[in-house]
Amino acid sequence: MSLDVVDLRNFYGSPLGQVARRLVGRMARSRWEDHSGLRVLGIGYATPYLVDFQERAQRVLAFMPAAQGVVHWPNGGRSASSLVETTMMPLPDASIDRVLVVHALEVGESPRDILEEIWRILAPGGRVIVVVPSRSGLWARVDTTPFGHGHPYSRGQLQSLLQETLLLPVFWGEALYVPPFARASLLRSAPAFERIAGRFSLPGGGVHIVEATKQLYRPAGLRRAVRRALPPLDEVLAPVGAGAGRDGAPAL
Repeated sequence: MSLDVVDLRNFYGSPLGQVARRLVGRMARSRWEDHSGLRVLGIGYATPYLVDFQERAQRVLAFMPAAQGVVHWPNGGRSASSLVETTMMPLPDASIDRVLVVHALEVGESPRDILEEIWRILAPGGRVIVVVPSRSGLWARVDTTPFGHGHPYSRGQLQSLLQETLLLPVFWGEALYVPPFARASLLRSAPAFERIAGRFSLPGGGVHIVEATKQLYRPAGLRRAVRRALPPLDEVLAPVGAGAGRDGAPAL
């Protein structure tokens, strides 16, 4: 079941969506404090969180699934967003340093294929942060937010999926302990929910946030179909709306 890009944009424009962005984004920023000069990619609907990396990263791109739809991002300047097939992304091997996955695995038809594709495009030493609804959390049980759609995960399910695709977890966290209701009193107390839950390592957060690193050697049995050779990243077709480079080809 795919999410619609308009519904996602409306959610993150709401008070509840803004709270979710702050709480989840804070944890992502803490994991990637040193991202200067890195190439960062968001997959799914990650643009609310990518803004935190725009200033210092070398390049920030947003890939949105075809079934979801795409919006122009960022609001000013050339677009860095593109509509793609998330299991066959138009990027060369080992061309991205950091990948942020939000609103993708739980609604994708082939989450394993998505992660295998992420493995392909990650540079050696690259990191991926995956944000998915928690099976034990309240947010997965309420369909008035995007986190209430698709397939929620237990920690064990997510760990198995990452290991099968040679992504080694290095950090586990949870966020969104505040109930997913747009009551002003709850929204004001959201930071307190997170502080208390984090201090005592309580279960029951609305989302799992896991950071994983690329294992360098993929057994031959896990290889997927051979893709056509792609040019270096600087020569790949730019996202929708980008201008032309000096050689006349679209530029990132």
